[in-house]
Amino acid sequence: MAVVRVRQHVNPLSERYQQPVDPPTWSAIYGRPQQPLHLDIGCGKGEFLFQMATLQPEWNFLGVEIRRPLVQRALQWRDQAALENLHFLFCNVNVSLRHLLDSPAAPPLHRVSIQFPDPWFKKRHQKRRVVQPELVAELSAFLVSAGQVVVQSDVEAVAQEMCDRIAEHPAFQRSHSGWLPASPFPARSGSENASP
Repeated sequence: MAVVRVRQHVNPLSERYQQPVDPPTWSAIYGRPQQPLHLDIGCGKGEFLFQMATLQPEWNFLGVEIRRPLVQRALQWRDQAALENLHFLFCNVNVSLRHLLDSPAAPPLHRVSIQFPDPWFKKRHQKRRVVQPELVAELSAFLVSAGQVVVQSDVEAVAQEMCDRIAEHPAFQRSHSGWLPASPFPARSGSENASP
């Protein structure tokens, strides 16, 4: 069995990640392409989405990840499991989101999760964080009116910044005044599974 080395952090502002990905043919990747879509931004190895796709077959799940080897591995596992409501794409979501969701016959976006994104602690690197005003604006353009965006982080400052950025956009309102005591999903992300 080959071991693949995957960089922990990838600079999303690097020139090599600035090309939008070609949108898939939605009817080719999903058995029922018009089911509601759950988009998981920064899906890592895809463990969370594998569980969700099994538990909620009435939904389609799309994981986007900027580290290509993780996507290739997740697609192999998806194929082995023969899940027709799950797909993974290698892309920089900050560059590709509009291109993906504005494509012909794209599934209706009902739910978005952003879980444990790279925190980019250094002040000069914080512009690399995934939740930027432009991403929030694009989510607002494609999310259905009763749609949800759920964010999680084990770094309170990062979680707060994500919530603040989303709340700054007039299309979004926070559904809870404080932090949720637990994830609202029936599955756990890889980061949650790694926690004691």
